[in-house]
Amino acid sequence: MSSETKKILTTDGIPLEESLKKAEKKNKLKAFLLVCPLLLFLIITYVFPIGDMLFRSIDDRMVTDMLPKTYKAMEKWDGKDLPDEEVFKAFYLDYKKLVEEKTFGKLATQLNYEKNGFKSILKKLKRKMKKFEEGNYKEQIMGVHKRWANVEYWRALKRRAPAYSYSKYLKGVDMYENEDGKIVQVPEDRRVHKILWVRTVEVAFFVTVLCFLMAYPIAHLLATLPMKYSNLLMICVLLPFWTSLLVRTASWMILLQQQGIVNDFFVWIGLVSDENRPEMMYNKTGTYVAMTQILLPFMVLPLYSVMKTISPSLMRAGKSLGGTPFVAFWKVYFPLTIPGIGAGCLLVFILAIGYYITPALVGGASGTLISNQIAFHMKSTLDWSFASAMGLMLLTGVLAIYWVYNKLVGVDNIKLG
Repeated sequence: MSSETKKILTTDGIPLEESLKKAEKKNKLKAFLLVCPLLLFLIITYVFPIGDMLFRSIDDRMVTDMLPKTYKAMEKWDGKDLPDEEVFKAFYLDYKKLVEEKTFGKLATQLNYEKNGFKSILKKLKRKMKKFEEGNYKEQIMGVHKRWANVEYWRALKRRAPAYSYSKYLKGVDMYENEDGKIVQVPEDRRVHKILWVRTVEVAFFVTVLCFLMAYPIAHLLATLPMKYSNLLMICVLLPFWTSLLVRTASWMILLQQQGIVNDFFVWIGLVSDENRPEMMYNKTGTYVAMTQILLPFMVLPLYSVMKTISPSLMRAGKSLGGTPFVAFWKVYFPLTIPGIGAGCLLVFILAIGYYITPALVGGASGTLISNQIAFHMKSTLDWSFASAMGLMLLTGVLAIYWVYNKLVGVDNIKLG
């Protein structure tokens, strides 16, 4: 009997194998169409914004397009001494065109991001250049303001020459590329971003630790109490979710101020004198207190969901085998709660590292985090490229933390419920 005759056919006379392949393709297409809306949603709300942030953080074409003749003339300049007459003339012609088109303000803003003081000397140049004579532009421009004779301003101008650069990322860690192509640190009095990065990680770490220390006994109590009592306490844990974040933060501002309820209580019990009330607002103390209270439920819920699955008989078995209550807890109970600890700590830390509303309101200058700096550049200075660079650096840091956690603990061990 030939192989053709051995094939199993469907009622339509089509080989069964071919019919199954068609059905499988059809099922795959249906599955794809079902998840297609979610895929489009993720692309539109997640992939596109991150891609746009990445592009903005390296896009430096605005200044390059505004000063084409200047950067063409600067190609021969070594950056050591003041540029020659050719560069000054090219800059004058480019800037004159921007003044005529009334777009010089954008250039002043962009160059001021690179070096403070550019905006004022460009505005003064705009007023004085109407009286310029033909030729000898170097002396005329330097005569407008002494800063034009400072080579640092021309070096800052040259640093904006590439259409695409990573200078914003260097600026985010208080570094820049000098005229020799070496990456160096900015002067010590301008190193602010490294301090903010360290402070952000520090605040996120200690808030996570405080949340863990407070949430563990709360979750254990919820898991061991009878259901009617644990449900009542669970409502108290979830109650903050029903209140606006802004309202909760404002409440802490009222409670923690020097004439607030907390300080009044300390004075009443004699812990401090009325003249020496501690300052708990507009510093790290206020940030720690407010953020810990706000993020506490995110630690309690994962711990509770894991503790609820642990049988009470395990602790009794540990004690019956000769272990003290502490040994039974440490050797038996605690290891079983590690998946919940990992989930809660990771969740709280990632949320804390990106917080900016609460630190902005209760933290003051000493409680400002890197997220507040990103918001400042987005809203006030409008330096979106720098804000995008710092945002991507923050995102990369979070992904790195997630990767390290996966290597040390394993994402598969996370249990959120």
